[in-house]
Amino acid sequence: MKIVGIIAEYNPFHNGHQYHIDQALQKTRADAAVILMSGDFVQRGAPAIAPKHLRAKAALLGGASLILELPVLFSCGSAELFARGAVSIFNSLGCISYLCFGSECGDIKKLNRLARILSEEPEVYRQLLQDELRKGRPFPQARQTALSVYTKDPSLAEILSSPNNTLGIEYLKALRYFKSPIQPFAIPREGSGYHDTALCETFSSATAIRNRILNPSLPEDVFSSVAEQLPPASSDLLRKNYQSSLPVTQDDFSLLLKYRLLCESASSLTDYLDVSKDLANRIINQRNDFATWSSFCDLLKTRELTYTRISRTLLHILLGIEKDTFRHEPPFCFAEDSGNISGKAKKERSSTSALYARVLGFQKKDTQILKEIKEYAAIPLITKLADARNLTSATQVLLNLDIFASDLYESIITEKFGTPFTNEYQKQLQII
Repeated sequence: MKIVGIIAEYNPFHNGHQYHIDQALQKTRADAAVILMSGDFVQRGAPAIAPKHLRAKAALLGGASLILELPVLFSCGSAELFARGAVSIFNSLGCISYLCFGSECGDIKKLNRLARILSEEPEVYRQLLQDELRKGRPFPQARQTALSVYTKDPSLAEILSSPNNTLGIEYLKALRYFKSPIQPFAIPREGSGYHDTALCETFSSATAIRNRILNPSLPEDVFSSVAEQLPPASSDLLRKNYQSSLPVTQDDFSLLLKYRLLCESASSLTDYLDVSKDLANRIINQRNDFATWSSFCDLLKTRELTYTRISRTLLHILLGIEKDTFRHEPPFCFAEDSGNISGKAKKERSSTSALYARVLGFQKKDTQILKEIKEYAAIPLITKLADARNLTSATQVLLNLDIFASDLYESIITEKFGTPFTNEYQKQLQII
């Protein structure tokens, strides 16, 4: 059985995502698509607009065979951490043949060349990068300039200016890092750019769709203007759950975040992932001016620190994600050629990893995939939280972070919409 893996957020699931699944299955000739999807919090350092189980159901109705949850440690991490965590999980399943991702470039050879340079970091390139950083340039800009000089090809370095290209390169770096046999495929992105805020006639960005849902021109029919941008099943799910479990925004968490910041000192803030000493001091100096999460990000951002970077660090503080969370055990499966060992051998090495594969939903007709994962995976397959026993201490830490994050998200839904609270243990798998 050939399986293609897709790493996604589906925030929300729209026509471009439907196209991606269709193209991934067509180009790889895979029998099924397994999606590793961010849970209730996403990589830009914000809550997803809709709960993870609802987004998982939309993806299943859109042709996905199985939805797994990307642990929150990775889903709200940097592009490198996001990609490395996701690829490590796919690599540890032992049955994923392909990894298919969207890219503005779409040229796997060019993306691989950049991935190789960024993985190996030749001394000349490294020195060029340090020179640019010393000029006070933001890291993405410094990296692009250094690559342009190193490769003597500005058009190649320009590839890094597009977010999907950047993430695709991180996937390729991760595949190299784990010496994975998974074969990558790049699907050229169609329609709007990732950050475009205006709807278009073909494939609009998730950003544009979220903005329209959150700022409707016609409040009496929020989804009328985005209906054509969403598959019918996804549109129907969002419409039915509007004002009962969605939309959820950053600023819904403002009071919780402010409380957390008031409990911290500059020194304690540096314990959290991605919080530097300088940023910790900025947070403490500015926290009396805190009004909302989004306005605080605007207040803190600088030329070197982007809004998204700051928002991610604030999310780490809110969720209690610290730098030394995995000081004693690595969160990845580090077997050097883990993709080429037998299922039995993989299971014997599973204690070296804090990872797991947690199921959010699947199609009944594709249960064979679950059997293959159980047979070949080097990490635990979790279908019910109550059955998640005999986990390593590091795995339990990672899982507890997910449970806490989702319960926090659910508490906001309860407060905002008056919906009864459903804890993570009570939530049902999406089976269609």
